[in-house]
Amino acid sequence: MIPVVILCGGRGMRLNEHTESVPKPMIEVGGMPILWHIMKGYAAHGFKRFILCLGYKGEKIREFFSGGIEDWGINCVDTGLETETGGRFRQVEAFIDTPVFFATYGDNVSDVSAAEILATHKRSGCVATMTCVRASTTFGILDLAPDGLVSAFREKPRLDMYMNGGFFCFNRGVLDYILDNEVFEKEPLQRLVAGRQLAAHVHDGYWACMDTFKDNQALNEAWARGETPWRVW
Repeated sequence: MIPVVILCGGRGMRLNEHTESVPKPMIEVGGMPILWHIMKGYAAHGFKRFILCLGYKGEKIREFFSGGIEDWGINCVDTGLETETGGRFRQVEAFIDTPVFFATYGDNVSDVSAAEILATHKRSGCVATMTCVRASTTFGILDLAPDGLVSAFREKPRLDMYMNGGFFCFNRGVLDYILDNEVFEKEPLQRLVAGRQLAAHVHDGYWACMDTFKDNQALNEAWARGETPWRVW
């Protein structure tokens, strides 16, 4: 079965009031850790084997899954407190025993289909495929008229550009693009781009990242209202 590597080791500094006691992926949305929501999404598409790259307060994640809460295969791997994202991928290399694997972060939810990402990846023939989502802004955008007046105001619009949505599909050879303890989103991604080995899976559906307390609050409020597009299970 194709494994899903999830980066769970960061400190989540912008959620410091929560992460003093638990790691960021264990912060709850609707009474369950956001990590569980992410894994439920993959499991709904038939991918139930997970490799969790632990770091800060990783024992909390081990404890949560030790009771067999789901029928998933889970390897919890301690990848260090200060290890960068690329270094965490390199540290779980021995657990990746398939030609292709998925990867994501422990703080974003989406209704994107892992099966569709895999299909895009296979069609592309590239080493790596990145899910691309529409960028948005937390600020209102103004259109200005030649006479100096505001002609339009758009509150927090989605922009006409794409950004890294954090849901990846990789050939195992992607590890050759990572040198030691690098930040994956910097030099390794640039090497893939330069070698024309990074494909895009465009997703115009739902996507959200829980980066701040406000993000967590918004997700919990959406859950309470029953507005949960990421709940594909």
